[in-house]
Amino acid sequence: MQASFGIASFRSRTQVLRLEDALRRSGLSAGVISTPREVAMGCGLSVRFELSEYPQVLSVYRRLNPGALIGFYRVDHYGTRQMRIMPLAQPR
Repeated sequence: MQASFGIASFRSRTQVLRLEDALRRSGLSAGVISTPREVAMGCGLSVRFELSEYPQVLSVYRRLNPGALIGFYRVDHYGTRQMRIMPLAQPR
């Protein structure tokens, strides 16, 4: 089974929670997950979002401007332990 989703990884848990709250208030699906080992930087938490909502996620991120961003990533999860992580276009 394959599942694909996006994550926003930060250096600060506070920024993770701020973005997740802002996304939910904007009507987007979002949650907090453990940052995958392959990203393994930052505070250990990331915001998970639907890839189809990435443009809206970027818009909310730009409005909020939380700082401490490591990056946005696409996660393709195969089975129980296999995954591929690729960077998404970074905000300016």
